[in-house]
Amino acid sequence: MTVPPADAPPDVPRRRRTDLPSGTVTFVFTDIAGSTRLLQDLGDVAYADLLARHRAAIRSITAARGGAEVDTQGDAFFLVFPTADAAIAAADGISRIDVGGAPVAVRIGAHSGTALLTDEGYVGDEVHLAARIAAAAHGGQVVLSAASRALLPAGLPTTDLGEHRLKDFARAVAIHQLGTATFPPLRSLSG
Repeated sequence: MTVPPADAPPDVPRRRRTDLPSGTVTFVFTDIAGSTRLLQDLGDVAYADLLARHRAAIRSITAARGGAEVDTQGDAFFLVFPTADAAIAAADGISRIDVGGAPVAVRIGAHSGTALLTDEGYVGDEVHLAARIAAAAHGGQVVLSAASRALLPAGLPTTDLGEHRLKDFARAVAIHQLGTATFPPLRSLSG
């Protein structure tokens, strides 16, 4: 299906990005926690170097797991994977990136679902939900929706964090954490 640009007249066919998977996919958002303080502590040049190494590592891990970069801004990434297990394996790898010297704690959130694929990327509630799940996490924490958890192998160690209300979503969302580490309560409307 071709999709016209948003400003095109209704009779013009729209393009669709062909480098991104469609159907049920897993969206992953990453963000360096405390990046402003890290920048202030390191200074512009050292932070720029750290950020370049961090970005390169994320891109390498994403490609190795069959994922794609949808967008990036500053130190945050919006990634997509054709399967939940590939997404969570990549998220685990991203959470363990060692850029040498400075501590970098990345908060990561994942959610599986379908969204409209356009020439700009994905559009839909599922994308926004994935972003809100990531925003609720703490540095070093990988959290995922129950939809993503349901698509993972049964033996994968996760922690049920309960249901949480997230900004702009009327219903509470069941959230799980990869692994069993202890973190402060999620930053949600429930917590």
